[in-house]
Amino acid sequence: MQASALAQISLPGLVILGVLAVMSVLGATVFFAKLVQFARAGVGRAGAAETALASWQQGNSAEAAQSLDRARGLRAQVVRGALASLTTAPNAVEPTQAGAMQQASDGLEQLGRNMRTLEGVVQAAPMLGLLGTVVGMIEAFGKLAASSGAADPAQLAGGIWTALLTTAVGLAIAVLFYLASLWLDGRIARERHLLEQAIGHIILTQKARIATQKATAPWRGSAFTGADPRGALGSPAPQSGPGG
Repeated sequence: MQASALAQISLPGLVILGVLAVMSVLGATVFFAKLVQFARAGVGRAGAAETALASWQQGNSAEAAQSLDRARGLRAQVVRGALASLTTAPNAVEPTQAGAMQQASDGLEQLGRNMRTLEGVVQAAPMLGLLGTVVGMIEAFGKLAASSGAADPAQLAGGIWTALLTTAVGLAIAVLFYLASLWLDGRIARERHLLEQAIGHIILTQKARIATQKATAPWRGSAFTGADPRGALGSPAPQSGPGG
């Protein structure tokens, strides 16, 4: 029965169904490739990065670096780079922030690659299904116009079958990959938020430390070479007596 049903589909309908099949395979390949890429990038996993940030906030830079020593994933790489930069140059807060944001942006751009392929499948599949509908109706009405007298329903079955089948397949593919695209986009958006949160946490913690150091020892970090710090701050240095 299935063979006879397929035999009723016209050649243009078979071509459209073939294109839809290729598109579904392409979309599925992209989807599973993104799953593998997300797993390698550690999307959704924040164990090492969160542990390092907690150690950094407590002032344990060595423990934070050790937590990220063998960690993999985009968030761990961004946090590791930012902490290493601030460990080398504690006052280079703005360059560190810019570098971390650029690294995060590059990583997110990699995660977002080929997402337009899924969007293309979502947009093109219903259009191909509609094309199959038009082709099937043209075929059905063509047979109806060519028939003399009462039309045989069996002659119209092929065109109607083509119209309904291609429409259903196109809509099914579009809905399936639309949901998959939404899910992947949501994971990328979540990862972007967590990266911005991690970078902001590092930068704010370092700025607070610098402000505390300046408040407790305002001359620390200045060009102090051994002279009385009161003179450096504007107070006159003590003078020796006449006999001194």
